[in-house]
Order: sequence, then C-alpha cells, then structure tokens
Amino acid sequence: MKIFYGWKMVMAAAGLQFIQSMMLYQAFGAYAAALIEEKGWSKTSVAGASSLQSMEAVGIGAILGWFIDKYGSRQIIKIGTILFGVGFILLSQLDSLPTLYGAMVVLAIGSSMAGYFPLNVGVIQWFEKKRARALSCVSLGLALGGMCVPVVAWSIQYFGWRGTAMCCGIVAILVGFPLACVFRRRPEDFGEVVDGTPKVVTDPSVQSVSATDDKPQPVFSVREALHTHAFWLLACGHCTALIIVTAVNTHAINHMRISLGYTIPQAAVYITLMTLFQVIGVLMGGYLGDKFEKRRVAALCMLMHAAGLLSLTYATGPTALVVFSVLHGLAWGIRGPFMQAIRADYFGRGSIGMILGISGMLAALGQVTGPLLAGILGDATGNYRLGFTVLACIAVGGSSLFWFAKRPPLPARLYRPALQGA
Repeated sequence: MKIFYGWKMVMAAAGLQFIQSMMLYQAFGAYAAALIEEKGWSKTSVAGASSLQSMEAVGIGAILGWFIDKYGSRQIIKIGTILFGVGFILLSQLDSLPTLYGAMVVLAIGSSMAGYFPLNVGVIQWFEKKRARALSCVSLGLALGGMCVPVVAWSIQYFGWRGTAMCCGIVAILVGFPLACVFRRRPEDFGEVVDGTPKVVTDPSVQSVSATDDKPQPVFSVREALHTHAFWLLACGHCTALIIVTAVNTHAINHMRISLGYTIPQAAVYITLMTLFQVIGVLMGGYLGDKFEKRRVAALCMLMHAAGLLSLTYATGPTALVVFSVLHGLAWGIRGPFMQAIRADYFGRGSIGMILGISGMLAALGQVTGPLLAGILGDATGNYRLGFTVLACIAVGGSSLFWFAKRPPLPARLYRPALQGA
C-alpha cells in the first residue's frame, strides 16, 4: 500500500523539530544557567540572547511567508538547517557577550528558516481534513526532543558547554539536511491531492465545494484576513502563549538552581517530565481538535499555563514542580498544534504562508518579551517570583483572547461560484 507523501513530510518535519527542540528550544535554559554560573553574566543579558531566537521573525516573517507561498518551503528549510548547525559551531567558540549575541543571531535565522513556521506551512499544503492530526504529529517531534534535554544538560555538566555546542552543530547538519530534502511544495504539483483522497470541486480556481461539504471553503487573501477580528485576536493570543513558553524555557532551570539549590541536571529532570506531558498533550490534541472548537480548548490551555507557572514560582519541593510539569506540559502540547491549524481552518490554504508570516511577526514579540521581562524583574528582585507571577497574569488575559476569536464570515466572493453551480 502506497503511503501518502504528505505523511513522509510530516515525519521529516517531526524529525527537524526533534533536533531543534533537543538542542535549542528547551535546552537553552541549560546553556543559560551554565553561562550565568561560569561567566557571571546577568540574567537580563543572557535573556537578551535568548530573545534573539525570535527577534528575527519580526523582521523576516512576512518575507518568508511570501517566498514560501510562491516557491514552496523546501529551499528555505535546507538553507535554515545549515545555518542552524553553523550557529552552534559559533556558539562553541564564544568568549564575550557580543560573540554570544552573534552566534544567537545565526541560530535564530537558521531555526526560523527551518523551524516551526516553514515546516507547518509545508505540511498544511498537503492536508485539510487531517490537518490537526498532521500538525500534532509534527509537534510530537518538538515534544520528544524536549525529553532529551537531560542528555544535553548531562553533556554540559561533564563535557562542558563548548564541546556540547560543537557536537550539536555537526549533528544538526548531518542529520537535518537529508530531512529537509524530503519537502515538496503542493500535492497538485506532483499529481497528488490534499489528504491523499480525491474530492469533487465545482470550481477549481476557488476550491468552493467538496464531495462532503456544499459550503464554500475558506480561501482568504492576505488583505481579507487582516480585516477580520479573528486574525488579530489569534495573533495576540499566540503572542501571550509564547511569552510564557519562552520565559519558562529560558529561566526555569536557573530558577530551580537559585530558589531550590538544584544542580542543572537535577532541574532538567522536571523539564523532561514537563516534556513527557507535552507529548501526552500532543497526542490528545489531535482528538480534541477534531471534536471541540480549537479556540475554546486553547483558552483553557492558557489557564493551565497560568496555574502551572504559579506552581513553579512558589514551589518549595518536588510536589509543586510535578504539578508545574503536568499542567504546563499538557497545555503546551494540546495548544501548540492548534495555533497554525486554526488559522488554516479560518483562512484556507491559498495565502497561508503570508498569513502565518505576518501572524508570526506579532507572535514573535511574545518570544522576545517573555525572557526579557522575567530576566529584568529577576535582576531587580534577586529571584524570579515577581516576574513569573506577572507572566501568569498575562496568561489569564491570553485565555480571553482565544475565547473570543470566533471563525470569521467568508468573503462574499466565495459564495458567488457556489450559487452559480447550484
């Protein structure tokens, strides 16, 4: 039996997400703790380096989106994979804050070009009915990669952060580049159809009617999407979610080191537990996304983020840290794949690259803000309690943004072909 090529792309995307999560996204906290301890740098200065992982998305998100819509994601992902590996090699050679920032810029551009955004856009083009399931599988790679953070933490502890970074860079290129070569543009360009199942279309130029649904399918232009309330509510909600996630990834290990006296490997155990529940959340997300409204599930997940962050903030022992790991991990795992799936559901595939690119520019502000806000308040107070408490309040506000992000009405032009066909 022939396997639909879209699922091969899903597996490749999951593999690339695994590499990036294990080496950078959820492991940077281990590097941050090691650098603060060895170099004596402030929490804010290291948080600024973490924020650079996302700052470039503010500037190039729309450009990436336009390029992917026009030419596909394959070449972007291949170049990004090489830059990602080179960034780690540069990281292994740093000797000052400016060189740290320079290495993080290269890592940031590489992870942006071969990461969450282009991978998801590539997969979205191949799926419609099974979109939530496919994107959940991609996010499974991100979650499983986080479970390997203790390996990186152990390597930093015993072989040093320089040797660990060098090894990560070489492996990222040797393993990641072949996975990047798996990607193709749209299924129609290769004689295949979305989901691998043919569907009846009365007007192919508009994709308005399918065999199982007589209603027009959403095909928003970028301009039309920008004129909806849903676009801005989803973008701002996603921004608040990333404020929480990136702050935790950057500072959680150092918080446990300062407040509870844990070593880096000991603190990484709870990040692994968090990631285990993230995996469980991803597996649950595919089912929940098909059964319930994604916006309402995302709103509930933001409340779980808030409760988990407060458990981490005021933890006095393992019990509260386990509560944090369970709530934050489940919330991230369930909510994460919905962020792109819900936009594809609302706005269609036609201009999804540009739509996600502009959304990503706004969401990236959260990735920049989260680590910096926690770091600045941490330096001012000597610990992370105030900063994490403020972030928990922001998460509660993000819940209401998702709750009110209702599906927008279709553009009037989509109804005309359907009516003519009738």
